[in-house]
Amino acid sequence: MLGNLHVRFGERDYENLLLKESKASCPYSTTTAFRYFWRWKSRRKGGRPPISKEMQNLIYKLSKENPLWSAERIRDMLLLLNYNPPCNDTIGKYMYKPRKPRERSTTWLPFLRNHLDISWAIDFFTVTTINFATYYVFLVFDHDRRRVIHFAVTRNPFMNWVIQQLREAMPFGLQPKYLFRDNDGIYGNGVRAFLDSCGIEEVRTAYRSPWQNPFVERFIGTLRREMLNHVIVLGQGHLERLLREFIEEYYHVARPHQGLDGDTPVLQTKQPQILGPSKLISIPILGGLHHRYIRVAA
Repeated sequence: MLGNLHVRFGERDYENLLLKESKASCPYSTTTAFRYFWRWKSRRKGGRPPISKEMQNLIYKLSKENPLWSAERIRDMLLLLNYNPPCNDTIGKYMYKPRKPRERSTTWLPFLRNHLDISWAIDFFTVTTINFATYYVFLVFDHDRRRVIHFAVTRNPFMNWVIQQLREAMPFGLQPKYLFRDNDGIYGNGVRAFLDSCGIEEVRTAYRSPWQNPFVERFIGTLRREMLNHVIVLGQGHLERLLREFIEEYYHVARPHQGLDGDTPVLQTKQPQILGPSKLISIPILGGLHHRYIRVAA
């Protein structure tokens, strides 16, 4: 029959007919065979053994009840409880994942607030002069009273210069327990070695995270908004005079701070209460950009 078909329809029609007959005769067996073959081909070959349901529940329970714990901490706790925990990556797979992630300030800012009285911060910012020269201003900032401990201006900051400024900021044993700083390459390895020799613990912020050093960053913003954006800096000496006058005659003694309950960074002696008529005496600062006021009897 097939020979007659080959004569009547030609070679191409004959091949198509054979293909249709072969598919019609064994469609199920061919498909099933290939399915089992690829299932065997794609079978799991080794890898980590699956963990028990009990261990999954333990990991979930520990991570949910202790949201600050990492996979490493959970593994150490399970070892301490005489369990046989899996690796850290597997633990991370079964940890509790909240729908609303906790805010980033949950751990860092409480630490910062709890150590305000024994922590300082250092940072750089730049100022451009009238002739487009760039000066670097180095700040040492006290967290407790929001006070500028020390500042210095230079065209070319480098590691040894920073170490010298830290020496000048900490005379006679006046030093913090913690010093917050960013990851600026200017500090190098020498700044950390100097802090270690002084018994000061260095606290480095994360990359591109200025919110982790908020007090000095806020002061820099205040300095720009309330002074630098309103003056034209002529040179290094002019910049140093502007900074000194703003900090010592206004920011420290005349500007109230919400973080200090309306007080000033440098505590002022309370003036005696005036019962009768009084008047205000204004003292201009920075050529009248700001004023300091004293209340006296009329």
